[in-house]
Amino acid sequence: MNEYTFKVIARIESDFPEKFGIPRQSGLLRTLKSTIRFEKEFQNADALRGLEGFSHLWILWIFSENVRETWSPTVRPPRLGGNKRLGVFATRSSFRPNPIAMSCVKIEEIRTAGKNGPEIVVSGADLMDGTPIVDIKPYLPYADSIPDAAGGFAESKRYDCLQVEIDENILAKFPPEKRDTLTGILAQDPRPHYQDDPERTYGFAFAGKEIKFKVSGDTLTVVSIE
Repeated sequence: MNEYTFKVIARIESDFPEKFGIPRQSGLLRTLKSTIRFEKEFQNADALRGLEGFSHLWILWIFSENVRETWSPTVRPPRLGGNKRLGVFATRSSFRPNPIAMSCVKIEEIRTAGKNGPEIVVSGADLMDGTPIVDIKPYLPYADSIPDAAGGFAESKRYDCLQVEIDENILAKFPPEKRDTLTGILAQDPRPHYQDDPERTYGFAFAGKEIKFKVSGDTLTVVSIE
């Protein structure tokens, strides 16, 4: 068979209604919490039996916003400034022959009872709200962790954190329990890596608010929270 059909088993509920602002990889922001909510066919607590013994999960999901009929053998990784082409299979680009992604997340809570069946609260997810999930698998430290693995170009092009400045009057408009997470998102520089205009105002939606900011050098200043 050359083609297979996958069922959507669950969807993520997160504070990101759009792609802009989402961490570039899973696990970078451990305070960022999301919830895996299962589709009706899979709302069965027995399917999670034994999962309580694991600390982390692999989530296999669909790049639902980037589904295309065609594909390119090379892509421009943002980490390299968008100026150099590399093979699609040497990157984690969302533009792939099959729009499949994977994320490693920490299990914060497993709720087996509820009106809509079981759900899993996780931290460190890099998924947009409503993203379809096609499978989850437990993370196995003895097999999945390889301390001496080589990270290729991604290892030498890690993102530097920015200094974040937010006026107290502006920050007061944001939910207190999510302020540390917001600061973490901003510190990782949500801008496309190839953009560096100190006069430009950027914005993204998070936790029901619109965050607007500017970046000059290594300092990010929040302009407004609406």
